[in-house]
Amino acid sequence: MKKNYDALKLENQLCFPLYAVSKEIVRRYKPFLDEIDLTYTQYITMMVLWESKQMSVKELGEKLYLDSGTLTPLLKRLEQKGLLTRQRDSRDERILMVSITKSGEKLKEQAIKVPEKMMGCVPLEAEDAKELYQILHKMMDGFHREEK
Repeated sequence: MKKNYDALKLENQLCFPLYAVSKEIVRRYKPFLDEIDLTYTQYITMMVLWESKQMSVKELGEKLYLDSGTLTPLLKRLEQKGLLTRQRDSRDERILMVSITKSGEKLKEQAIKVPEKMMGCVPLEAEDAKELYQILHKMMDGFHREEK
């Protein structure tokens, strides 16, 4: 009996185009993020802090889908740059809080140009981009529910 190996073909993998497109988008962000001295992961971390100002490391990890092994060195580096502070919660020392600094807030003014510069990086019509965004968020929510 002959086995069907179609499931092993790269062209039949949903994960491959997601991986390739993600890598390409991050690559296109790089020159713009280099201008403000951030990596992509540092940038998305700062985006959350620009909006929330302060939150626990646990909440930040959940929001960014990052584990503590990735988040801890990332936050240390951002703290060294003076963009955030990390301190224990005064009510519960087990909780590590992250807060944006004045320098971190100031960086927001430079970062505002990044999305505008990235506008043309995704070769999709607005309607397709909106649909893709909704599908990807549906997947993220599904993965998030599985983990709980």
